[in-house]
Amino acid sequence: MTAVVEPDTTAIARFVERRRRRFLIVASGLAAICVITFVLALANGAVAIPPGKTLHILIGAIVDHAALAGDRDALVLLDLRLPRVLLGLEVGAALAASGALMQGLFRNPLADPGLIGVSSGAALAAAATIVLGDRLLAGAGEAVPFALLPIGAFCGGLITTLLIYAIATRAGRTSMATMLLAGVALSAFAGAATSLLAFLSDDRQLRDLTFWSLGSLNGASWNKTAIVAAIVTPLLLAAPLLGRALNALALGEAEAFHLGIRVQRIKAATILLVALAVGASVAAAGVVGFVGVVAPHIVRLATGPDHRRLLPLAMMLGGALLVAADAFARVLAAPAELPLGVLTATIGSPFFLWLLLRRNRSVWS
Repeated sequence: MTAVVEPDTTAIARFVERRRRRFLIVASGLAAICVITFVLALANGAVAIPPGKTLHILIGAIVDHAALAGDRDALVLLDLRLPRVLLGLEVGAALAASGALMQGLFRNPLADPGLIGVSSGAALAAAATIVLGDRLLAGAGEAVPFALLPIGAFCGGLITTLLIYAIATRAGRTSMATMLLAGVALSAFAGAATSLLAFLSDDRQLRDLTFWSLGSLNGASWNKTAIVAAIVTPLLLAAPLLGRALNALALGEAEAFHLGIRVQRIKAATILLVALAVGASVAAAGVVGFVGVVAPHIVRLATGPDHRRLLPLAMMLGGALLVAADAFARVLAAPAELPLGVLTATIGSPFFLWLLLRRNRSVWS
């Protein structure tokens, strides 16, 4: 007679309690980091504002906005820095969520919208809007090209995502190697096409295209922040709802199907959300790399691979990282401003190489 082994419910309960406690500790730490980063980013810049006065101005803007009239620091903080910091939070959270979603969908922690060409596709479409918008919409006013920029970036990101997914998927199975190679090829094509557009552009368009492609939050305004918030907010709200499905997909598509997950619907929703977020982020801040791969991986190391917890925490860390990077970009070479994409690539590239070496050691050990 075969003995039935009962599960150790006490050990399972202790494991669940440890995971829950670790999640609460990491979430509290990230919340504190976000608040501190938010205040320091508002306080520092070409015009330094003490953190105490920064908080006083923020509270005064809510309680009695009229009392701040004529205050130079209040003007700098509320009209220039606050929309810029909020835009950085939105873009960073969107990029981190996009990276976490793609890593869950393709079951690989190295997947990133930038690595597989989604950002390049969105950048190509946005560059085409900058260079060709004036010629195609001559006399239509400045608002039309500005409104078309996020639409073009979104369409470029969506088309690139669908194309890569179609190339890498056969008989319902997605090949990671094919996906990465297709991403490299499409990124090279998008880079060449963007260079051709730069060659065809005039001096003003070339200057705009160059500064925009390096990544920057310069030029942030309340209107731009509101538009990006309207596009990105659905992603930030919907992404955690996909956590359970992505956890099931980690077991394999067949296993997820038998667990009741509508695999194809989840794939379509994930791709749509990623294209939406990357398109809006590229249109607002240019090409900013590595946030999508760095933030989710740091959170995964701290709390584990559960996407229900990984996604909201990655959003918090991604927002804090981008705001901190933008603050450094404004301070390091003041009064000039370093390109944001250059700074994130400088920090993110060594981290990505360390990630590759770490995975390589685990494969060969």
